[in-house]
Amino acid sequence: MPLVQRRIGILFAVFLGLLALAALRGLYLGAVKGGGLASAATSQQTAVTKIPAQRGTITDRSGIPLATSEPADDVSATPYLIKDPVAAANRIAPLIGLPADELVAKLARRDTGFVYLRRGVPASTADRIRALKIEGIDFAPGTLRRYPRGSLAAQVVGATGLDGKGLFGLEYSYDRLLKGRDGEQRRVMDAARKPIEVDDLARARAGRPVRLTLDAEVQQKTEEVLAKVTSEYAPKGATAIVMDPESREILAMANTPMVDLNSPGQAPDGATQNRAVGMTYEPGSTFKPFTIAAALEDKIVSPETQFNLAPSIQVADRVIGESHGRGWETMTTGQILAQSSNVGTITIGLKLGAKRFDSWMHRFGFGRQTGVGLPGEEQGLVLPLKDYSGSTMGNLPMGQGQLVTPVQMMAGYAALASDGKLRKPRIVLDGAKTERPDQGTQVVSAKNAARIRQMLTGVFADGGTASEVSVPGYELAGKTGTANKIDPASGEYSKEKYVASFVGMAPAKDPKLLIGVFVDEPKGDIYGGSVAAPAFGEIAKFALPYLRVAPR
Repeated sequence: MPLVQRRIGILFAVFLGLLALAALRGLYLGAVKGGGLASAATSQQTAVTKIPAQRGTITDRSGIPLATSEPADDVSATPYLIKDPVAAANRIAPLIGLPADELVAKLARRDTGFVYLRRGVPASTADRIRALKIEGIDFAPGTLRRYPRGSLAAQVVGATGLDGKGLFGLEYSYDRLLKGRDGEQRRVMDAARKPIEVDDLARARAGRPVRLTLDAEVQQKTEEVLAKVTSEYAPKGATAIVMDPESREILAMANTPMVDLNSPGQAPDGATQNRAVGMTYEPGSTFKPFTIAAALEDKIVSPETQFNLAPSIQVADRVIGESHGRGWETMTTGQILAQSSNVGTITIGLKLGAKRFDSWMHRFGFGRQTGVGLPGEEQGLVLPLKDYSGSTMGNLPMGQGQLVTPVQMMAGYAALASDGKLRKPRIVLDGAKTERPDQGTQVVSAKNAARIRQMLTGVFADGGTASEVSVPGYELAGKTGTANKIDPASGEYSKEKYVASFVGMAPAKDPKLLIGVFVDEPKGDIYGGSVAAPAFGEIAKFALPYLRVAPR
């Protein structure tokens, strides 16, 4: 055979062998690996994307937005498609507010096919990044939670995380209502991961709005006053509650330290706690009206009943005196309450007796949640009757030895400020969980509630514990409290740490406004009459005319 023909035969055999190998390879890929490769191709070319539902708004009672959502995008990258990471980072970094070197590190990665650059980028900014037309940059639709009033009612409203879920406050407890139902979208992409086909698999359903009882202007003023108290007395924390005692609707609920809801991660530790429902403390003298109200209901005393009171009183092994020393003095029930006499209140409590006193504490709602509907509500602590000692009735009638929350105190005072009925406070007006105001439980008669209010006007008279506080044109009623805190180390009452508080109402005869101020561990001054009562006065001076409550 000629040499040329042999070479042609060898080449033909080689090509035939290669063709056979290619055929075998194709058969292997199609028959054995076909399913996996098809799946991989589909996963690279087709993506099912979650379309976040528009989260429901949270507004005050007049519709002023406290929490809203706006369109946004999660901006991501496929690093192996980024041809020049440094150039891309320099163009994108100024738009999303990240250092360029941080973006370079993300875009230059080769160990992953996906990396987030920034989540929750406002739609307008995302559009500017799109306009750069950088291959490998991708966008996933979403929403961005905004809080237009910043720190206003922060611990009540709460905030959401990057995943859109509520972290605390009503954003947390009403998360299922607010978040709605996410949709799904299928996208088919080309080799450069640009969408060439988009199909909606399920439409998103927006979340429900929630309207609160809060009034944004009353809330703003309350927070300003509380900030002033915090600046002056540097307490561990403070809270203030403003309520309509007739409807039990809460018009303001403020806390310090304050939290900017647009940057909740920068808040101090514990600042997101709503002290109004989560702080437990011994109420001190602000509890005395409940002791007197119980004695009135049981017909043990009247407002005019006189008591010849010693400078101190002994109960079992305890000797209790007044916060400010005095000699023997004759006082009426009304004067005992106005001047916050420990000896007088304990004397009345002893006449009431342990069993009846225990019953009255529970009737006024202490030891259980109020049902206001806010997350983190504590129930307080009421000493069981079986655990009373010989000296217990020397503590409890004047507000020592039990733990309450500020909202419990407000609920109890609301009964005294209106018709004598104990009802749930309200903070949500409209929402799926909204309940109609309950009919309440008659704890004291309307007549005795009015008697208590009249006695509490003496707190603002000469000799009263808040005599320097006034609101021109309005008669006020209220009660101061200065309560020692327990020192955890010794188990004894601290001589340095106190809770200064004041709960007041106006106008005294027919209250339209109930205000409580509670200051935890004030420094420089400790008394409810000088720390908390003036704050009550400032809030009342604004709120009464603002709410169009007519002066006398």
